[in-house]
Amino acid sequence: MFRRALPAVALIVFSILFFPYASHARESVLNILYTGAMRGELEPCGCSPETQSGGLARLSGYISANKAALTPYVLVDAGNSFEGDKPQARLKSEALVRSFAVMGYDAAALHISKTDIDDAFITGLVAQHKAGALPQGKSMKAVRDGLKINISSDEKLAKKGMINVLLSGRTVAVLKDVKGWDVIVTSSGEELEGPVQAGKTIIVSGFPKGQKLGVLSLRLKDGRVTGSTHRWQPLMKDVAEDPEVRSILKDYDQKVAALLKEEELKPVIGGQYLGAESCVECHQSFAESWKTTKHAGAFATLERVGKSKDPECVKCHVVGFGEEGGFLSLKATPGLANVQCESCHGPGREHAADFGPMRPVGMDVCLKCHTPENSPLFNYQEYYEKIKH
Repeated sequence: MFRRALPAVALIVFSILFFPYASHARESVLNILYTGAMRGELEPCGCSPETQSGGLARLSGYISANKAALTPYVLVDAGNSFEGDKPQARLKSEALVRSFAVMGYDAAALHISKTDIDDAFITGLVAQHKAGALPQGKSMKAVRDGLKINISSDEKLAKKGMINVLLSGRTVAVLKDVKGWDVIVTSSGEELEGPVQAGKTIIVSGFPKGQKLGVLSLRLKDGRVTGSTHRWQPLMKDVAEDPEVRSILKDYDQKVAALLKEEELKPVIGGQYLGAESCVECHQSFAESWKTTKHAGAFATLERVGKSKDPECVKCHVVGFGEEGGFLSLKATPGLANVQCESCHGPGREHAADFGPMRPVGMDVCLKCHTPENSPLFNYQEYYEKIKH
C-alpha cells in the first residue's frame, strides 16, 4: 500500500516545488496605449470628416468599446498636450484634463510642454478633476495581472524588478542614449511609422495632434520583455464617440462662444473690407456664380456643428476675421460672413475707389485654409474647378 501511494506523493511534492515557477514563467502580454503631442487638438476641425482621424471623444469611445480586448493595459500621455496660456487655450486645457480623467489615464505628463503654461493653473485642474497626472521628475506605480509597472517622467528613476516606462518630450535621436528603460514614449511630435529599437529599449512617439492611438503590445516572461508588436489605431468617423467626453467638448464650445460676447457689442467701424454686396454692383455675374459654391454657405456649416463662435474655425469661414474692419460676429458684421470675394482677392475698399487691380488668386491663397490637417484631400486644380468664375 505504501508503494502505491508513492506516485501520488511524488505528484504532490512536484506540484508544490515547481507549480509556482511554472505559473510565474508563463508568458503574458501587456498593452501600452499611448498618446502625446496633442498640442491642444481636442477634435478634427470637421472640414473633411470622412478623411480626418482623431478627437478625444473618439479616443475614449474606442478604448471603452474595446476594453476587454485591450486588457491588461496602461494608458499614458507623454506630454506636449497643451497649446498655450491664452483664454481659449486655457479652456482647451480644462477640456483635455477633464477628458483624460474620464478615460482613466494612468499617467499623463501634463507639464512636459514647449509652451509657456502656468503650472499652478494646470495643477489646479488636475486636483479638481482627479486626473492621473504625472508631475515632472516623479514616478508612479501601476499593477496589471501581477505585473508591476514603473511610469516616470525622470530618466533617472528606472526601478529594478519592474517594467519601466518613461514619458519624455525629447527627440528620438537623444533618447537612443538613455538606458534602463523598457519603453520610452516621447511627445516630441516626430511621426514614426513604428517603434525604434535602441538596445533593449523600445522608443515610440505619440502621433501628432492625437490623430491616432498608439498600441504597443509587450510580450513578457518572468516579468521581462521578450518581444513586442505595434500598431496605430486610426480614430475615424466610424469610431463611436463617448457621450461623456462629447458633453465635455460641447461645454468647451459654449465657453469659447462666451469669450466673443464682448466682441458683439463693439461698434462696427468702416474698414478695408466691404462685403460681397458691394462687389455685386460691378461684378454681378461673378457674384451669382459664387452663390452656387460651398464658399457662399461656409458660415452655416459652423453653425450646424456649434462652432460659429470658435475663433480657430471662424477665421476660415468669413472675411477678414482678426483684421481691422473684418468680421467680428454674425450680429455685428453679418455682411462679412462666409468665404466671399475679399477672402480670396483681398480687401476691396481701395479697389472700389480707383478700380485698381486686386490680389491675384493662386494656390498659396487657398492653402491658408485648405491645410493638410483641415483639408487632407485638397487638390488645387480639382477644387478650383468648383469655384472658378
